[in-house]
Amino acid sequence: MLTTLGGDDPTLTLAADACGQGDPLPPDGAMPRMEDYGPSQLRNAAVIIAVGRQMQVPPRGWVIAIATAIQESRLSNLPYLGAGNDHDSLGLFQQRPSQGWGTPEQVRDPAYAARKFYEHLVLIDGWQHLALTDAAQRVQRSAFPDAYAKHEPAATAIVNRLADGAARSLGTAVTPRCAAADEITASGWTLPVHAKVGSGFRTADRPAHNGVDLIIGRGADIHAAASGRVLVARCDPDHRGQRSCDVDGYPGKGGCGWFVDILHAGGVITRYCHMVRAPFVRPGQQVQAGEVIGKVGTSGNSSGPHLHFEVHLNGVRANSGAVNPVPFMRDRGVPLGGSA
Repeated sequence: MLTTLGGDDPTLTLAADACGQGDPLPPDGAMPRMEDYGPSQLRNAAVIIAVGRQMQVPPRGWVIAIATAIQESRLSNLPYLGAGNDHDSLGLFQQRPSQGWGTPEQVRDPAYAARKFYEHLVLIDGWQHLALTDAAQRVQRSAFPDAYAKHEPAATAIVNRLADGAARSLGTAVTPRCAAADEITASGWTLPVHAKVGSGFRTADRPAHNGVDLIIGRGADIHAAASGRVLVARCDPDHRGQRSCDVDGYPGKGGCGWFVDILHAGGVITRYCHMVRAPFVRPGQQVQAGEVIGKVGTSGNSSGPHLHFEVHLNGVRANSGAVNPVPFMRDRGVPLGGSA
């Protein structure tokens, strides 16, 4: 299936399930339309991608670099803005000549600036597995270290648009390929469990079912779908107000059983329900994508072992924030049930 992008060239298309095997758009070519970014900004992003590819930096690095440039300059090649702004910071990444990043002319060359960013990034041990904001901060040493995280969804979308879905590829592969079930994509996402989808999202017979049921045996590991901060890890009360999660549940009991909510970049929340015992994580804890947070069970309102998995947007934990996890996860290169 193809999705029309529009823009300078109406023939530009992107395969909905592509994961980076095609060539990225050249920086001097036609750019697609994106709601929040104009052609000049996207050409700068295309330069960042092209330099990363030339340096054999995996696509995860492209996402980190573009998110950083969005925070620092909105992907604009900024000149010196005066002493009242940010010292002598210049260019896409607001690099400072006084701190050894290069001459003013060099750091305002997008290709040079991108190369210097990547040179610093790849020196960080395990950078591919860090949360984006941590990797970016170790390069930039910003006064606002948590500011990069909110741009990860936009950077992911840009890399997908400009590089044939490369943010859906395996994050650590120099040559992009689709990620396997237990791997983390360049967008920073992975499957919570590798299992077929049972009950779907808000189906005709279950309109209040705000997630999907992933059918897998008792005791299977449940993985954080992306890096983030644990909001909730507890036993959910049943319809009678009782917290009885250490026993198997049943249909009509009510409640999520033992469950975890995790807040990710961009205000995305994921929820993991019906664990067999207390979660392995606690509120406030930072977790990495793929980290084991609990075990599959059937506590709460459940007819048998499975993971009930939800995705919520805009930081809204209530039912009104829930969206269908199937297209959401597919867009991030980790299709639930193992097929796109």
